Amino acid sequence: MEIKDKKKYIQEIIKRLSNLYPDAKITLDFTNPFELLVATILAAQCTDKRVNIVTEKLFKKYKTPEDYIKTPLEEIEQDIRSTGFYRNKAKHIKELSIKLVKDYGSKVPDSMKELTQLPGVGRKTANVVISNCFGRNEGVIVDTHMTRIANLLGLTCKKDAVKIEQELNKLMSPKDYLHFSNLIIALGRNICIARRPKCEICPLNNICPSSRI
Repeated sequence: MEIKDKKKYIQEIIKRLSNLYPDAKITLDFTNPFELLVATILAAQCTDKRVNIVTEKLFKKYKTPEDYIKTPLEEIEQDIRSTGFYRNKAKHIKELSIKLVKDYGSKVPDSMKELTQLPGVGRKTANVVISNCFGRNEGVIVDTHMTRIANLLGLTCKKDAVKIEQELNKLMSPKDYLHFSNLIIALGRNICIARRPKCEICPLNNICPSSRI
């Protein structure tokens, strides 16, 4: 199926998914930018449900970057162990905490440039924090769901997250970046599941070039 006008196509996708998920939003639990930054790092290769279970205790124990700095790395590793890849995640959280204290007075910066200079923080994590905490939409959030589904929908043929973001950003207004991201993530979790897509109940099945219907 050839998509002649991707801008109109993506608006139709947003319209249909908005009807299905009118309240689509981030599912990570947080109360401030620092908590969301940590939670998003923990969410790499891990479900938000599992991360929320871990952070329920974690955020009571560690309230500030200073709390992570003064705690032995091995202890942080054990506290986040069940999220997977815990050694790298603990290392990044400790290192970014040090940088936040040293360079930003323990506050999370609100710019893409500054955020992506923090250890373990790429554009996806930065976009999550900027859009959900600082009210600015600088780019589509490209996680594993977005990478896979954007390709299935024929919106891109790229695999690199930055290139996918660049392509998708051009297809819609910035005001739609976060909403579109949340809709696609919801679709990926509930219907367009990697190993067992439920095309028969997907509202996009008659316009998706990868539909099995």
